[in-house]
Amino acid sequence: MPALTIAAASSTLVLGGCGLLSFSQAPAPVAGERVATAPARPALSGARPAAPEKAQDVVLYALGLVETGYLFGGKNPEAGLDCSGMVSYVFDKAAGLRIAGSAADIAQRGRTVDATALRPGDLVFFNTRNRPYSHVGIYIGDGRFVHAPNSNGKVRTESLQSGWFAARFEEARTYFD
Repeated sequence: MPALTIAAASSTLVLGGCGLLSFSQAPAPVAGERVATAPARPALSGARPAAPEKAQDVVLYALGLVETGYLFGGKNPEAGLDCSGMVSYVFDKAAGLRIAGSAADIAQRGRTVDATALRPGDLVFFNTRNRPYSHVGIYIGDGRFVHAPNSNGKVRTESLQSGWFAARFEEARTYFD
């Protein structure tokens, strides 16, 4: 992993681990569109303990895949990854957890997490195709997540604070604790 990626990941973990997340209002919805509410600013009450080591490993591994090509149905970086394939691959390699299926399948498992208590390694789900749980990413801290967006893109980070995905956030789940 390049030194820059490791440095960025380390600073993200430090910021995310401290609970200093900030969320702002989501963009205005398009007329007639079903839109979930973006996460609110979390209370600094420490409702959840720091992310376990395996969750931090998931974040670092996911960040190492940034710029990997997209492939619908892709389940490995050599061929390309889609959103659920990326999550499955990362959780298997970094944490030894088998998570398979579509984003909707993955959303049926794990434990629901309040958006104000997100921590690195949690999964974030979105309604991107007028279908619940049609997209998934890995929360990395500081209001950001890693995901494989679409056939025109590559694995990248996005904000939960603003932009297209902020308006489509549905819920978060965890496989750790």
